[in-house]
Amino acid sequence: MVSLKYWEWEDAVLKDKLKRLTVREVARVYFGNETEAYRFASALLLVKRRGMLRLSDCPDELPLATWRRYLNFGVQVGILKHEDRVYSFTDRFTKPLKNFGEYVKAWVKDGDANEDLGLTFALARRGKEKRRGGKKPTSSP
Repeated sequence: MVSLKYWEWEDAVLKDKLKRLTVREVARVYFGNETEAYRFASALLLVKRRGMLRLSDCPDELPLATWRRYLNFGVQVGILKHEDRVYSFTDRFTKPLKNFGEYVKAWVKDGDANEDLGLTFALARRGKEKRRGGKKPTSSP
């Protein structure tokens, strides 16, 4: 679900982005779909404007279940916290994101290239999957 494109966040690009901060950049990292990104950005802006947000204070623009889904997603990724029925900002994602980057770097450098994926992902389906529909392939003689 995370759509973090490295070239959009390199040092030079980041310096430019820091000059014009927008919630759109945050939402687009998590959602490629414009509607989902808009809803997530709306939820983040509500919390930003009010400082703290109760679900009952959300506008009727969207159903409460939709607000809850996007606010809870913000909690899942560590941007928001949910305590005493109130959503507010937190910063739980910065350090884990840096740590994950370090882990990937260490794995590329020192990880075992001959890892047995059959054991690591024992329950994964392997091979091609059966066709589920769509056009039948035409055979050319």
